[in-house]
Amino acid sequence: MQFTYPDRCAIIQSSKPLYCLNYQSKIIKFKNYLTIKIKFMRYQKLNSEMFIMNRKRLRNNLKPNSVVIMHANDVLPTNADGTLKFKQNTDLFYLTGVDQEETILLLYPDSKDPKNKETLFVRETNDMIMTWEGKKLNKEEARELTGIENIYWLSDFERIFRIVMCECENVYLNANEHKRASVEVETRNARFIKRCKDEFPLHNYLRLAPIMHKLRAVKSEYEIELLQKACDITDIAFRRVLKFLKPGVMEYEVEAEFMHEFIKNGAQNADYTPIIASGASACVLHYIENDKMCKDDDLLLIDVGCGYANYNSDMSRTIPVNGRFTKRQKDVYNAVLRVMRTHINEMKPGKTVQELQKFCEQNMERELLDLGLLSMDDIKNQDPNWPALKKYFMHQVSHHLGLDVHDVGDIYRKLEPGMVFSCEPGIYIKEEGIGVRLENDILITNNGNIDLMRNIPLDAEEIEDIMNYSK
Repeated sequence: MQFTYPDRCAIIQSSKPLYCLNYQSKIIKFKNYLTIKIKFMRYQKLNSEMFIMNRKRLRNNLKPNSVVIMHANDVLPTNADGTLKFKQNTDLFYLTGVDQEETILLLYPDSKDPKNKETLFVRETNDMIMTWEGKKLNKEEARELTGIENIYWLSDFERIFRIVMCECENVYLNANEHKRASVEVETRNARFIKRCKDEFPLHNYLRLAPIMHKLRAVKSEYEIELLQKACDITDIAFRRVLKFLKPGVMEYEVEAEFMHEFIKNGAQNADYTPIIASGASACVLHYIENDKMCKDDDLLLIDVGCGYANYNSDMSRTIPVNGRFTKRQKDVYNAVLRVMRTHINEMKPGKTVQELQKFCEQNMERELLDLGLLSMDDIKNQDPNWPALKKYFMHQVSHHLGLDVHDVGDIYRKLEPGMVFSCEPGIYIKEEGIGVRLENDILITNNGNIDLMRNIPLDAEEIEDIMNYSK
């Protein structure tokens, strides 16, 4: 019998008293259990039922006699013999849980040969690969991870690919169709699309992306658990930073404090470079240099999250470098906080992202008037295509969240239970060197919503109390 406790300890029954080292290296003894082995993992073992269910949902959306073929991402080069850290194609991970390069998923639900209905191709290892790169999935491990019975080495792909292409009518192929994407590098999937159309020009080729966007927008209970875990680790890291920050600290040192807790707890940075922006840099929305000194009386805007089992959290906080907000800073901070809380209350099934954006901007406009940043004349004479409030709040308040930080999904689709969105209003006053953004991750439910970051300090007074507790 095997079970997991805590997240990164796999424990197997045997003939000796059961002990377990948890992620903080404490020794725990479990009475009435026995063990022979402890296996540490970066993140908890994922339930194959999650991927089995995801593939079933995909099959239910396919046309008859259709094949789906999906490739892993490439390992991308840098310079000389260097490579970037591997990042899996998130659609492939969603359907298989495989976090390994050179992997191919082939689904042919209507195949006359049962072995070709659902197949996975993985890279066959050898002694040289084991020596230089480490262990790769064997067939049994891939079968256990994915719930796919028919596992093949990559060398078998060409034979099975030709068989199914000669039998099927429709072919669904995968491409990155995110509206904000700027793709300049040809992907493995893109190369395969060209090959398919060249070798089999008379098939009916279909876009897989719209189906995946529809499916991935609504998270399962398994996915929500992973997102919550990512948020909880982000909470631990943020509390560490609150106790660490003081005048004279460099922004990159703050980034390092986050990374320490992320890695220590089996996570890593979410799929974006952390924003650690002090002073006027906070008015640069995607500031990522993180190379300035945090000065007394400045605010520090933090936009960071951890990725856990490839599921991402996304948090923004703005904190005083010296542990105390000035009156003006606190007034701006509380204005953003009021907008945030009012907005979260409106994030319910039946609304759309666009409707919520308009609602947010109406509330933000009132706050900017109260802060003296806008006048009624500014509003009266504004360009309807770029309202006056855009000078101080120029971005969207929400985006889908999941396997990608700006996750796939349709902004025109009404909110449904299981969807997860950011909520991130902000006010950026360049002339005063003040930028405040607050962001939590919100799960939509039948009864409203659940704030997955509800335990992360947010009130100005709570932040000040934590920062000054040991001073």
